[in-house]
Amino acid sequence: MASSAPAAVAPLSRGRRIAVWTLVVLATVLALVAILTTWVNRQMLDNTAWKKATTQVIQDPQVQSALADYTVNQLYENVNVAQELENEFPPALKPLAPTLAGALQGPATKAVTLLLQRPKVQATFIQASAIAHEKLVAVLEDKTCCGISTGNGTVTLNAHELLVSVAQQLGLPDSVISALPDTAGTITLMKSDQLAAAQTGVRAIHLLSVWLLLGVLALYGIAIYLARGVRRATLRNAGLGIALVGLITLVIRQLLGNYITDALASPGYSLATHRLYLIGTSILGQIGQAAILYGVVVALGAVFAGPTRPAVWLRQRLAPVLNEQQGIVWGAVGFVYVLLVLWGGTHALRVWWGILLLAAFIAVGVAALRRLTLSEFPPGAALATAGAPLQAASAGDLARLSELHDEGVLGDDERAPENKPLAPE
Repeated sequence: MASSAPAAVAPLSRGRRIAVWTLVVLATVLALVAILTTWVNRQMLDNTAWKKATTQVIQDPQVQSALADYTVNQLYENVNVAQELENEFPPALKPLAPTLAGALQGPATKAVTLLLQRPKVQATFIQASAIAHEKLVAVLEDKTCCGISTGNGTVTLNAHELLVSVAQQLGLPDSVISALPDTAGTITLMKSDQLAAAQTGVRAIHLLSVWLLLGVLALYGIAIYLARGVRRATLRNAGLGIALVGLITLVIRQLLGNYITDALASPGYSLATHRLYLIGTSILGQIGQAAILYGVVVALGAVFAGPTRPAVWLRQRLAPVLNEQQGIVWGAVGFVYVLLVLWGGTHALRVWWGILLLAAFIAVGVAALRRLTLSEFPPGAALATAGAPLQAASAGDLARLSELHDEGVLGDDERAPENKPLAPE
């Protein structure tokens, strides 16, 4: 049986209620910005994540097909293959050179596709991409670096060597390879007049990805502190806000991917562009899913601590263990948390600061739950309640039972328990 209800708490004033909701809404909006900056910092600016994404890209069949098609098209756009074949053919076969050059484009594309499936070629591509990314990030972070040019009004990345390597693997004549202009395969990354803005943005992302998360947690914490009397409901709203942000993140990712595929992809490259987008935003999807998971857990925790009948019933069943067997409780919680860390289902469970932060939140939650069960179901309350009928019986009924036994109405096995002789051991 629950203990007497606590003293009523004065309702929140209108000004404090507005302040609490303002803090919750502001923290939720900042959480969305924090997710986006964290994604850019973890996926676009982290070389390890970039290398992992590149591995997924080069191993994707759609991307392999599109890359092979692009590479062969680059060769045909920069080299007159028909003319080169005509130069190699005897006079009688020279008229066949244009037809043969066109006929070779399809098999060449298939050959490059098979070439891109070889582990050695994939490893070369991944390493080249990782080095290029490292150099680009160095430029964006305004560090001294070579290999990327910022001259002539553009920031460029030279992929000419990859093009030459593919041409050699296809067995094209040296004359064709040497005819490739130095600009073939050169990719323009950004205009130099955009470089300063990009560098400023990168510095801001590095800063915001750390401090925005702390700011979000601080704003939610202040809101809960100010919501005296309705803190559980405020905690629930915070959890729902985090889950909503995660859901919005997934929706934005989906809609933006559809827009890029439909509006920006070149003809024939829609599937490959969509795959590139999904791989490039995979961490954003993971962050969104984690936000939904954490938000739902927080909201359910608040509901579990609430006044609903199922929640009270469940707390009453757990109260004896929570109140009187702390060693078992903390041991079980610690064991489950270690399993979660070993699983590493979210990024926070794979980094030291995330492991410590989540452990602290779980410890605070368990301690708060124990304080609640101690208040609602004190350890001696159930025993005192159960013993009350027995004490009433001892005052009157037990005396009457003893008289009936003396009169012979009751046998020895029916008299009062305290008058029965002890059974022999």
